Amino acid sequence: MTMKIMIKFGAAFVRLMQTIIQFGSILVRPMQMTIQWGSMPMRPMQTIIQGIAMRVRPMQIMKKNISIAVLCSLVICGNSAFAQRERNKSLILSEENGWEYEVKAGVNIGGASPLPLPVEIRDIKSYSPKLNGLLEGSATKWLGNDYKWGVSAGLRLEEKGMETAATVKSYQTEIVNEGEKVAGYWTGDVNTNYKSSFVSLPILANYRFNPEWKVRAGLYVSYRMDGEFSGFVSDGYLREGTPIGEKISFTDGKTATYDFTSQLRRFLWGTQLGGSWRAFKHFSVTADLTWAFNNIFEADFKTISFNMYPIYLNVGFAYRF
Repeated sequence: MTMKIMIKFGAAFVRLMQTIIQFGSILVRPMQMTIQWGSMPMRPMQTIIQGIAMRVRPMQIMKKNISIAVLCSLVICGNSAFAQRERNKSLILSEENGWEYEVKAGVNIGGASPLPLPVEIRDIKSYSPKLNGLLEGSATKWLGNDYKWGVSAGLRLEEKGMETAATVKSYQTEIVNEGEKVAGYWTGDVNTNYKSSFVSLPILANYRFNPEWKVRAGLYVSYRMDGEFSGFVSDGYLREGTPIGEKISFTDGKTATYDFTSQLRRFLWGTQLGGSWRAFKHFSVTADLTWAFNNIFEADFKTISFNMYPIYLNVGFAYRF
């Protein structure tokens, strides 16, 4: 009996020892991992530190860039403010010495017209002045102690043009009929398209009534950069060569074109009259009439029997520095 109890106790003791050994192996395994972690060259910790550094470095760079941008802005603003003060000083000094500078913008309204209106033109059916823009810079030197009189010069970029439709009789012209040019005397409808771009130089005498009102008058010269004078005829007939020449009819919507662009004159000159009303400290309302003294066509151009003079009124506004 005692022997059986001893054997059972021994077996239980062995199982207990096996359990203790297994439990001990479980405890030892994490310690081994801890020892291995400690023996490594701190790679996980370095990775964490590097990650933090990678986040901190862009912030430092951004902060540095912001500082540089703020510094540059302060420098630019300082230079701009200094330049503005210097510019204001220069303008004030120029004004005290009698100088005035303006930039003008506006539109030209008018056309190229014969004077007086020839008998060949029986009726003007329609007229369109087009949208002819202009931009001008000018400088005025006021004279004397009261600055009443002054002399101005400017440089103007401008367009002049028109579209007209008229009924004429025995109107001398040259048309293109079936690919060939035919000169003669036209009776019927004529549609004309004229446009030119100019660089103009006005030189004017100025008179100032008061700080708000001033008038000016003088001469100008214009150089034509490009242009066009063309159109078509319809609902009529052409007498070829002479007023009693062979009759060529254009009816039932038939038309014939003409183009005298190559005969346009390069240089024009004439007179300019105008005035300004100073509505605000720096802004004025302006109006000027320009009237050319010479024909828009070259002197040897005889297809059109009368001269045509550009007469335009330009209206707009001016900014005074």
